[in-house]
Amino acid sequence: MRREVIGNCELYLGDCLEILPTLDKVDAVITDPPYSSGGFTRGDRSLQTSKKYQGTGLKKYFEEFSGDNRDQRSWIMWMSIWISLALRISKPGAMICLFSDWRQLPATTDALQSGGAIWRGIAVWDKINARPFPNRFRATAEYIIWGTNGPKKTDTKDKDAVYLPGVFAYSSPPTCQRVHSTQKPEALLDNLVQLAKQDEIVLDPFMGSGTTGVAAVKQGRKFIGIELSEYYLT
Repeated sequence: MRREVIGNCELYLGDCLEILPTLDKVDAVITDPPYSSGGFTRGDRSLQTSKKYQGTGLKKYFEEFSGDNRDQRSWIMWMSIWISLALRISKPGAMICLFSDWRQLPATTDALQSGGAIWRGIAVWDKINARPFPNRFRATAEYIIWGTNGPKKTDTKDKDAVYLPGVFAYSSPPTCQRVHSTQKPEALLDNLVQLAKQDEIVLDPFMGSGTTGVAAVKQGRKFIGIELSEYYLT
């Protein structure tokens, strides 16, 4: 495990299962965990991430990332474990938001609940520029499964309350601007980090390209990020 502090960011290199129990309380968990998806068959699922998430003929190569080859049962168990650990260090009522694709949407909602969170709903990320297929629906949506660490008050008189939409329409970052094959648009995370108030702490146990951290710092939040790959942390 390696720890670095850069301004309002506290960054860890290592496995989140080992690091989460060592952290102090956080105010929100916003993360894009490995989906272990990317195909219809067991063989598809076991492919390297460079083959699952990068189209043929793509000129820019993205570094592999780990944790994306589990079968669905072991993936749900693993998700439940780290979610449980994250909730232990989350303040009462803290928000937790998990990205998912359509294949893992049911499993992600199961994992959120078995990990101990109260499942509150699903928001939609409309990717706008998803590739069309003949005689099919365009696969334009990914999902944000969200819940809370126990009860959370809804106070309409709270002057600092934020009112987020249920659908976010942002194009995926162009390949030439990405450093990670599944990188999310910064504008999308700019919205989500508002679920923590000014100077509160946002946790991302799967930091990847660091988009959540960039958005958090820009919005005046503190950030704790964990990343297993030294390549992406550096």
